[in-house]
Amino acid sequence: MIVLTGGAGFIGSCFLAKLNSKGIDDIIIVDSHLNSKGKWRNLLGKRFTDYIPKEKFLNLLENNRLSKLKHIIHLGACSSTLVIDRDYLMNNNYEYSRRVCSWAFKHHVAFIYASSAATYGDGSFGYDDSDKNTLRLKPLNLYGLSKQLFDLWLLKNTNEKTPAVGLKFFNVFGPNEYHKEEMMSVICKQFNDIKEGRPMLLFKSYRDDYVDGGQKRDFIYVKDAVEVICYFYDNPRKAGIYNLGTGLARSWNELASAMFSAMGIEPKIEYIEMPEQIKSKYQYFTEAKMDKLRAAGCQHQFLPLEEAVKDYAAYLCSREYL
Repeated sequence: MIVLTGGAGFIGSCFLAKLNSKGIDDIIIVDSHLNSKGKWRNLLGKRFTDYIPKEKFLNLLENNRLSKLKHIIHLGACSSTLVIDRDYLMNNNYEYSRRVCSWAFKHHVAFIYASSAATYGDGSFGYDDSDKNTLRLKPLNLYGLSKQLFDLWLLKNTNEKTPAVGLKFFNVFGPNEYHKEEMMSVICKQFNDIKEGRPMLLFKSYRDDYVDGGQKRDFIYVKDAVEVICYFYDNPRKAGIYNLGTGLARSWNELASAMFSAMGIEPKIEYIEMPEQIKSKYQYFTEAKMDKLRAAGCQHQFLPLEEAVKDYAAYLCSREYL
């Protein structure tokens, strides 16, 4: 039996589809807010044993009401970088994760969870996912802090008898993110506007070393992210915290170019002011260091940005769900 938290969410529902494609459906989905922007649609056509609301899951788990668990894939969390409710984020992202992981350790159940590239803050310490570097990171927002605190807890509490894997997701985009509102990728958020002839909106740069739209991110397609999760699912004795990006930073201008090309539309970009609330916390550059993942044996080859955007554009045209 597998527990998949966040199973109706963006990455979770795509991983659920991957498990189903491998003939695996003995899965308990844990999630919440299914009515939010049609999130429930991400479960359509999927096979799973049961659905448990997030609010009830911990009680059932800690009272040993769930038996024969083999894996816990913990992808459920609040992923908004705009949330400023510290108590909510600490309870939802840190405390909840700690309790689930503690149970997994106690019962020797394989545990994989979602961390984030937001833990790297302004990049002053680079994007090295070594344990030594993880200890000194300084996130720029509360979301990043909530993920960093759990990473630190894991490093302190894991050992050879209790292997666990954390994945620092960089800028993931792809099908099934429609419900994420402000946290949707730019591709998803602006697809209809571009289709109707309006310009793509990108933030201006406030640094002399970056032109407008020249800020860079490590964009990773959700299908590639799922393959990496699957690798660790298939190798449950692996352990550690790993970057999950492509290892190649690309600019927002390059992303826009790939999007217009995929849609067969002449590029039209408008650069807009960045909201004051994120100006001082904006990451101008992220690029995952991938050596540790490769050393762990995962040799998955990531799609080039242009191919990934083209594939995603086809999904957005059809409004399908993985």
